[in-house]
Amino acid sequence: MKKALIQLHLAVFLAGFTGIFGKLITLNEGMLVWYRLLFTVIILYFLFRFKGILKKLPFKDIVPIGLTGIVIVLHWLFFYASIKYSNVSIGVVCFALTGLFTAGLDPLINRYRLDKIELLLSGLTLFGIFLIFHFDTQYRTGIILGVISSLFAALFTIFNKRLISRFDTPTITFYELTVGFFFLTLMLPLYLHFFPQPLRLPATSDLICLIILAWACTVWLYMLQMNALTKVSAFTVNLTFNLEPVYSIILAFILFHENRELTAAFYIGLACILLSVVLQMVRVTRNMRTTKA
Repeated sequence: MKKALIQLHLAVFLAGFTGIFGKLITLNEGMLVWYRLLFTVIILYFLFRFKGILKKLPFKDIVPIGLTGIVIVLHWLFFYASIKYSNVSIGVVCFALTGLFTAGLDPLINRYRLDKIELLLSGLTLFGIFLIFHFDTQYRTGIILGVISSLFAALFTIFNKRLISRFDTPTITFYELTVGFFFLTLMLPLYLHFFPQPLRLPATSDLICLIILAWACTVWLYMLQMNALTKVSAFTVNLTFNLEPVYSIILAFILFHENRELTAAFYIGLACILLSVVLQMVRVTRNMRTTKA
């Protein structure tokens, strides 16, 4: 359990940079996600072939894994759209609602009793988002997109929790992102019709950011996250990822001076979100001690 929590927090730290790259990369969210998937799939293919761990799966097994991959692609699209329509701080704070969606959807999907404490903690997060949404009206489009993104993030973690009981982490990661890449490639002409973006190769700065995003913030991050899922609950994973805004916001303040754009409501809302994370981690730690005793 201790190793899983360390892996989880390292994954969260890496995740803190994804929003920063979303701001730095000049491509729109559709092309950004497409290139991220392209480089990630290439890295995964050669890495797993070199290690000899790339497995062939029958079509019936690829289907559920691939559908989960489509969910993560939709999460990325809405996440980066949220940042493009607002800023890094708003986009990553909305991601904190993933815990609320998980607390509500996981029991429904996997058919077990709702955890009232999880719902209360998630309600605290929801209150924080509400404060920001109500008072920072200029960011409402970005917040709505961010909320949709967090819904897909919750579904992704819930479905992954099922998959890791049947398949190993490298296999899941490769097939999820490969199917996600082909899905987005097929949908890209339609996407670009409604959200025009010139088809061009990324600029040098964008290319460097995309490669780092693919390697560190995708391949390594998701391997760590799914390894952690073998020991901890989907809710704990998603609620711990609420710390992602802390890293992203600090970096956004330093790099983009976003602190000049945000109101007091943002900081009060952020405090509510952080409090929910702290309370959940205290709860998990106590449960660990009780189990050992």
